[in-house]
Amino acid sequence: MLVVEDEPAIATAVAQRLTAEGWRVEVARDGLSAVDAAARLRPDAIVLDVMLPGIDGLEVTRRIQAEQPVPILMLTARDDETDMLVGLGVGADDYMTKPFSMRELVARVKALLRRVERAQQAAVTTPADPPLVMGDVAIDKAQRRVHRGGEEVHLTPTEFELLVMLASSPKTVLTRERLLAEVWDWADASGTRTVDSHIKALRRKLGPDLIRTVHGVGYAFEPPAG
Repeated sequence: MLVVEDEPAIATAVAQRLTAEGWRVEVARDGLSAVDAAARLRPDAIVLDVMLPGIDGLEVTRRIQAEQPVPILMLTARDDETDMLVGLGVGADDYMTKPFSMRELVARVKALLRRVERAQQAAVTTPADPPLVMGDVAIDKAQRRVHRGGEEVHLTPTEFELLVMLASSPKTVLTRERLLAEVWDWADASGTRTVDSHIKALRRKLGPDLIRTVHGVGYAFEPPAG
């Protein structure tokens, strides 16, 4: 486990809590050190602050994800939706806004790791289904690849699972709470804003027409014409 945080008190507290949960933890204090540590350690997951000396957490995420897919939980000091969307867009899987509870941090990290394990098991044990094709959208669950209009769209593991769940029940409204529980393994309703931010990231990558908002309820996948 890699923790990237330049504030010593926060870095120490997070590292101690994750160590107490049974993980081996290394701490990096700046962006360049984080990139080097990720290449050397190949960690199971990364807890990454956005604001870092040298290069920021967004650039760190870009560089790490270009070399190896790894689940990243991003920490931000600002409750700014633009920052969150940019973070998700460059490859973070989840985010938390400071200040946060250590209990929730641990739960989010465990959920990230469960999703990775689930995807790996599915790739080994599940027969290869034919791609799910609706209009100009093709979702290949076996290869975990998505195309729209013949162009490949790069999604994070979380975005892919969210899209598959919605597309597997087209035109059916799925509540935020159900999406949060089944995609994130996170049952606390306080996390539903995470769902909203990932939906916005999906719309930005795939277009605004595929996912319909049902206000006060949740979201539905709308198959494109053709």
